[in-house]
Amino acid sequence: MDAVAALAARSGMDRREFLKRLGLTGALLTGGPALLAACGVDTAETTTTAAAVGSTTTSAAPMSTELNFANWPFYIDVLEDGWFDTTSLDDFMEATGISVNYFEEINDNDEFFGKYQAPLSQGQNIGRDIAVLTDWMAARFIRLGWTEELNYDNIPNAVNLVEALKSPGFDSTRKYTLPWQSGLTALGYDPNATGRELTSINDIFDPAFAGKVTMLTEMRDTMGLVMLGMDIDPATATVDDAKAATDKMQKAVDDGQIRAFTGNEYTADLASGDAWVSFAWSGDVIQLQADNPDLKFVVPEEGAMLWSDNMLIPKGAENKQNAEIYMNDVYDPRVAAKIESWVNFICPVKGAQQAMRDLGAEIEDEELVALADDPLIFPSDADLAKTHIIKDLNEDEETEWNTLFQAVLGA
Repeated sequence: MDAVAALAARSGMDRREFLKRLGLTGALLTGGPALLAACGVDTAETTTTAAAVGSTTTSAAPMSTELNFANWPFYIDVLEDGWFDTTSLDDFMEATGISVNYFEEINDNDEFFGKYQAPLSQGQNIGRDIAVLTDWMAARFIRLGWTEELNYDNIPNAVNLVEALKSPGFDSTRKYTLPWQSGLTALGYDPNATGRELTSINDIFDPAFAGKVTMLTEMRDTMGLVMLGMDIDPATATVDDAKAATDKMQKAVDDGQIRAFTGNEYTADLASGDAWVSFAWSGDVIQLQADNPDLKFVVPEEGAMLWSDNMLIPKGAENKQNAEIYMNDVYDPRVAAKIESWVNFICPVKGAQQAMRDLGAEIEDEELVALADDPLIFPSDADLAKTHIIKDLNEDEETEWNTLFQAVLGA
């Protein structure tokens, strides 16, 4: 989601000027790529009915004229502070005749799960044709049989999916999901406080930082990073590996190393100086950088955790073919580039980088052309090679890992 827009407003600048002031955000990187982290806000519902210029959708004609799309807030291009006279949704509706009902209702994966658990478990249609869920929740939906298999005859543009995201453990052939956007979790820190540059995940355990360290309450992010620092691959980790990681964290808690385990509120600690080093979502650090430009987000030498928010079709969706037609549309590089021009996450679509350059040239906007070179949106293959995706935990593993982790949190 694009928290930059909100921050820019508080700064008295429009979003594009804010990005320009930050050097199009690329200067914030140290040692690897970063991106704007997703952050949910108040639930809202938007029904989109306007239509404008055409898109390049090439799938089969729709069986109906409606699509119900559930997404996170601020996670798609809008006209405000954008580069274009129409949005990607406008273009899609004009090209296809499909009316999109767009629901900004996913503020939290567990909250969305709880909202629709009862009808889905009873085989009922939930009135949503696409939902965008983070890897581990998408895995749970697949495991519970709550997703429709994708018909790739309707999604020929899926060949544009970047290599690094083609075979996640939870959906190894992308039978049920396609990424909407991706992001990173790594280290955020204040070099003025630490007195040195940080290059390793294990720097967070430096006794010199005792009481000035925070880790995330998101189990997969924190466990994944600690494991990487222990030379354990999160993609193949066992329960014994999880036990070793939590033992290391427990020692750090007992020694007073860790100030707190937090959600997004770690940003307040970094901003105030109460924390010097945090496991962080890069977009949070980018926001904080507006007030303290010395703050850094770093991908350590051991790597970073890579996550994706994925489009899936809930079981029993009434407009399945329309959902596939839409997925095909957003995997057109020009459409993907238009979305990325506003959202600024890691783009999952090959060809979108050049398409963004082309779009910028067409509207004669040098800022948009320059945005195509931003590693926040288009990291190199070498950068992506440093990222890791945690394994798909089965039900028993998830229970065991969570039990271990919650014990460290004192829950």
